[in-house]
Amino acid sequence: MKRTAPASDIATGELRAIPLRGIRDVLAGDSVADLVADALALSGLQLQNGDILVVKHKIVSKAEDRRVVLETVKPSAAARKFAAANNLDPRVVELALLEAKRIVRKKHVLITQTQHGLVCANSGVDVSNVDGGKTAVLLPADPDASAARIHRRLKKRTGLHIPVIIADSFGRPWRGGLTEVAIGVAGMKVTLDYRGKRDAYGYEMHATEEAVADELACVAGLVCGKNSRIPACIIRGYPYRRGHGRARKLVRPPEKDLFR
Repeated sequence: MKRTAPASDIATGELRAIPLRGIRDVLAGDSVADLVADALALSGLQLQNGDILVVKHKIVSKAEDRRVVLETVKPSAAARKFAAANNLDPRVVELALLEAKRIVRKKHVLITQTQHGLVCANSGVDVSNVDGGKTAVLLPADPDASAARIHRRLKKRTGLHIPVIIADSFGRPWRGGLTEVAIGVAGMKVTLDYRGKRDAYGYEMHATEEAVADELACVAGLVCGKNSRIPACIIRGYPYRRGHGRARKLVRPPEKDLFR
């Protein structure tokens, strides 16, 4: 029987996460790539071959005008009922219902599956870090397409192939707290597949597929923080694999979802 070489851990060197400061408040119609490039120039930082850009989804949503003024939202009876029972804003609940493809759970918190296939609280509708609660921000309409546009524009500005990850904070089943996940990706493969390779002891691995895009989003989340007004991060030192990766690949298909 032919033996394959042991799988190696490709992240063997030093990994750096560089917070990108100086990005101003984002307005509808702004180019996120240009804002990033301008902030890099002001800070004296330069992108390098091998760098990865991680941006928080909120600045992408703002640039794409995915904001809704809450006073314009008229909650349905279902939204008002659920909001009243759980001390929530019925307008936010209504937006979450409108953005949902299906309702996953409706107890204490509204868990939905979005049109993108993401399973998260309130369909990703968020009112934090916007304007004090007057406006809600929706997820980008197509986060993978958004990442691709930023990736292409950065290449035009810098001449470099810079993968882009758009990140958001999600809760997790059976685990407390929030963590970052990649909801949009361009320019790199989103997983590292060890299946069919052998570990250091010669065992053939059958199920190991590492979600590297999510892990890189988490690295960026640690340096960007939640309330520091740092919406982007450069990750340096991770030997990513080029490819037409899409965050949608990280959504488990229904036939392989044991909990649906």
